[in-house]
Amino acid sequence: MPIEIALIGAGTMGSGIAQLALEHGHPVRLIDLDPAARTLARATIEERLARRLARRGLSGAELDGTLAETLGRLTIGADPAEAAGAPVVIETIVEILAVKQALFARLDEITPDETILATNTSALSVAAIAEAAARHPTRVVGLHFFNPAPVMPLVEVIACPGTDPGVVAAVAALVASWGRTPIRSADRPGFVVNRINRAFTIQALRQLEAGQAGIARIDAAVRAGGFPLGPFELMDLIGIDVNLAAATGIWEGFGRAARFRPSPIQERLVAAGRLGRKAGQGFYRYDLAGGPLGPAPEFESTAERDGPLPNAAIVERIRLAIVNEAYRALEEGVASDEATIDLALRLGAGHPEGPFEWAHEWGAAEVRARLASLAADDPDTFRPAASLRRSVETQPVR
Repeated sequence: MPIEIALIGAGTMGSGIAQLALEHGHPVRLIDLDPAARTLARATIEERLARRLARRGLSGAELDGTLAETLGRLTIGADPAEAAGAPVVIETIVEILAVKQALFARLDEITPDETILATNTSALSVAAIAEAAARHPTRVVGLHFFNPAPVMPLVEVIACPGTDPGVVAAVAALVASWGRTPIRSADRPGFVVNRINRAFTIQALRQLEAGQAGIARIDAAVRAGGFPLGPFELMDLIGIDVNLAAATGIWEGFGRAARFRPSPIQERLVAAGRLGRKAGQGFYRYDLAGGPLGPAPEFESTAERDGPLPNAAIVERIRLAIVNEAYRALEEGVASDEATIDLALRLGAGHPEGPFEWAHEWGAAEVRARLASLAADDPDTFRPAASLRRSVETQPVR
């Protein structure tokens, strides 16, 4: 029988990973201090499992029996000590380093030495979290799923310098057995996807801040460029508060580098409780079922304006910022090669093609020239990465 998996944190990510593990035959222990979160998680898992079984063609007694068997492997509790017997514990709690460290210190005390302790952090240092597991930090690993976990195919596996290679191999094999694609990332802020793809939303916000285009036109231009969602649609979907927290963590992790500076527009929306679809309003307004009703009032006047930035330039600036960051990340050894980064951005962020694939189509010299043309206004974002400059300088003259 598959091993038991313990999830600590029954929010969207925790319940999603729990569902994924249940679907692959594991006993699952889902733990959260909040009784409302526990109740909602169970109801959400049951409803989503029932829908997925129905899509597989099950109905009536067969569906009910399969659902009952699957849910029978789910145990929901309130105390992290209940995770002590599981060979793998995955943490999905709030993205606050001190809170995660306190949890890992406790898990380090109550679990056997061979228990794997994984954090689903999207931006925090895995090494800093591992330090809290002072008795046995080598068993701590990053295991970053993407939302929604039962659907998204990518999982980033993050090892800090002290992580046991056997632990890394074990969790990579585990998520692969769940039909997911594991990719290895170094323990750097934002890892591969959130670090490189930060420009997808930040550049759109910069364009909005500068009055270059409105949210609806930016989103439409980006969708026309082959992306499944526009940046403002995406922020509303995942939660503006979640996006801002990740952006802030990466910005702090890079010493408040200008290219990662969070937008005051996001900060204002979060302060007002306008968090996106889950709150009924963010950049757009939504009905009770989550259906879009058009831009929120403060963005209506700019939603369709022509503005000074053509649609092609909207998409090009976003792509160029992503490509440049991909070159920087590769220089730093965040991923092993270009192909890994391309795969990560396609699977984890829904890009129609990876940043290096796009750069090679355009040609390194053209990408460098276009970046250089934008660097005067925003040098930290658009100054061509060192490896990109070298690749152009070493190209043979034809």
